[in-house]
Amino acid sequence: MRTFYLTDSGKVRTHNEDNLVILNNANGEYLLAVADGMGGHKAGEVASSIAIEYIKEKFNSMTSMGTKEDSIAWIRNVAREINDRIFKYTYEHIESKGMGTTLVIAVYTNDYLLFGNIGDSSGFVYKDNKLFKVTKDHTLVNLLISTGELTEEDAKFHPKKNVLMKALGAVNPAEVDIFDVETSIDGILLASDGLTNMLNVEQIENVLKMDLSIEEKARKLVMKSNNRGGTDNISVAILDRECGTDGN
Repeated sequence: MRTFYLTDSGKVRTHNEDNLVILNNANGEYLLAVADGMGGHKAGEVASSIAIEYIKEKFNSMTSMGTKEDSIAWIRNVAREINDRIFKYTYEHIESKGMGTTLVIAVYTNDYLLFGNIGDSSGFVYKDNKLFKVTKDHTLVNLLISTGELTEEDAKFHPKKNVLMKALGAVNPAEVDIFDVETSIDGILLASDGLTNMLNVEQIENVLKMDLSIEEKARKLVMKSNNRGGTDNISVAILDRECGTDGN
């Protein structure tokens, strides 16, 4: 199993509000998480940091994720606790009012693969050189698509395409979507919208097909996003089932 994660501020933003992590334990269980913060006065990076630091704390305090049902409950509880911590922080630091973060998590064990998502950071699996998006973005345009008021093609150019309907720190209580995915995959990719707004699924897939190391693939994805404008922070977390030494 190989893993690698990378974040970049992009070509436009002066600082990086993304945070991410890949963790694993002695049982061979893996957790990947990407959080994309939002809010003025650098509060977005505080919100995403609260999310990732809490995930690290909780994962590292356990010897195993347990059953699939245990993991589903764990993901839901972690999201609720992060939400509470963000609201507590904004109560104590009034200048950060309005901050929040997206969160996408993947938990991969020998027995199951789960994704949890709130916001518009994306979770993918790849298999047989094909990339499949698992998560669904909690955006205004996706809501309009689901009600038939907007086509997917029109959504790509909608002026409010990045308006979020749900995020941690924005709604209380916060509920994540959970996706149960078959484990027979070749890899996992999590990304903030700084990647997916610059590159479509086919363009990302083409990079993942290349005969490159996992580190080179991550760097190429970031480079291509920057070459196409780099209008936002860019984060990628990759797990590849090929044997080898982990890196990050």
